[in-house]
Amino acid sequence: MRIIINNSSMIPIYEQLADQIKTLIRRGELKANDNLPSVRALSKELKISALTVKKAYDSLEAEGFTATVHGKGTYVAAVNLQLFLEEQKKELEADLERAVQKGRSYGISDEDIRSLFELILEG
Repeated sequence: MRIIINNSSMIPIYEQLADQIKTLIRRGELKANDNLPSVRALSKELKISALTVKKAYDSLEAEGFTATVHGKGTYVAAVNLQLFLEEQKKELEADLERAVQKGRSYGISDEDIRSLFELILEG
């Protein structure tokens, strides 16, 4: 499992870790019932606090991406593909909202923003 942590990012390390694991699951690089590295092993490998890894794992479990079996470890959950699709749509919607707000702050009309969006879709 290849994880890259950016210490200078404004995104908290536990979120970076959780987001990258979610991406690996979505891409199929991590499959249902795959065992994730132990909290201690991953914290040592990434040179970050075990509490940070634990927080990322707890977040993943709360969102339904993983399941933890005490004494055995954390595993990729058998996830509902519809749940993945909804999660991805939510992220895309937030990104599009930021883009629209940015365009409006530049004084670009909604019609011009629509035109740009359609142009990008045709791309």
